[in-house]
Amino acid sequence: MADQPVFVLGEGLQALEAAAFETEAEFQDLPARHPRVPDFGTLSDGRPLRLVLVAREMGVATSTDSGPAYWLDHLFVDADGVPTLVEVKRATDTRVRREVVGQMLDYAANGARYWPAALLQRSFEETCRADGRSLAEAYGELLGEQHERSAEVFWATVEERLAAGQMRLLFVADRVPLELRAIVEFLNRQMRQTDVYAIELTQYRGAGDLKVLVPRVYGEAAMAAKTASRQRCPRRTLPHEMDAAIESRCTPDVRRVARALPGHAQSRGRLVGGTAKYPSMNVHYRVADQWVPAGTVSLYESPAREELAFSFGALTKRLGLDAAAAFAAALPMVGGLGQKPAEQRAAGFRGWPQVPLTALAAETDAVEKVLTAIDQLADGQGPSS
Repeated sequence: MADQPVFVLGEGLQALEAAAFETEAEFQDLPARHPRVPDFGTLSDGRPLRLVLVAREMGVATSTDSGPAYWLDHLFVDADGVPTLVEVKRATDTRVRREVVGQMLDYAANGARYWPAALLQRSFEETCRADGRSLAEAYGELLGEQHERSAEVFWATVEERLAAGQMRLLFVADRVPLELRAIVEFLNRQMRQTDVYAIELTQYRGAGDLKVLVPRVYGEAAMAAKTASRQRCPRRTLPHEMDAAIESRCTPDVRRVARALPGHAQSRGRLVGGTAKYPSMNVHYRVADQWVPAGTVSLYESPAREELAFSFGALTKRLGLDAAAAFAAALPMVGGLGQKPAEQRAAGFRGWPQVPLTALAAETDAVEKVLTAIDQLADGQGPSS
């Protein structure tokens, strides 16, 4: 059936007729020039979603030592740090039916692996400068009342979202064929952390330069079927909350140990609040041009205990077995750490060996040896002789 006109009622009645976009470039650049068009939904705290452009033609690598193999049309991000990957296709492009889906999944899988926080931050800031926007204005729009967060911490959160598969995949077309709608609905039902949508963007034109864009969103029905218990952005322990818990729960000796690692991370790396029900804080360090989680300080509540866990699985995945083995060899042999690294070695360094903070507090220089091991890891060195 032919498109019906859209009527504008003012002093009189004006009919706007459906009209094709004049050029491919005009349609391709619409989401970047007008991000409110693909902008729907809410943030985790109920505020309206507002997408902010990270980059046009975002390069997608397929290995750590190669340049971009593909180019995503647009990459956006919201204030929760959730990225939105956008591919734009006109109905005249036959790839809009099925091939574009394979492309998008390729971009998402490789972007999750090869878009580190530093690259995302640099891409966003270069886009701002190219568009003539000040960084203060851009970050103010992106983070709003949360602007006190450092840019580095925000982009590290985006990197974490990508690694966890917490993203949106958005197809924009002037006509969304039935095949693409079916695939979008199917993927939305099957993918727990990733949301998939298609937007059909119809243009209507009237007298003079009057244009109206009418978006229709596909995929929301399948979104409603996803489990209501899913939480895209779980509540994290804040640094002041962790410090208050340490102050109220720990003895002075344990207090010193519990604050040493977060304090070291604040000066040399970064802190990321844990999402468990008990207070916890993860410490991350920049190693070989990527953020690597070294460990987590946790104040368990039932039964009450304080522990430091080392994230050997993440170290091995990001830096390799040799780096994980060198880090294990540099740790102090207290609180069971004499035996646990050996067990980790046999298991391929993939676990979370823990040591009680009381054991670190009881051993002279134990916490200093932990910090030295982390310094050696961050500097790319093995244990000192």
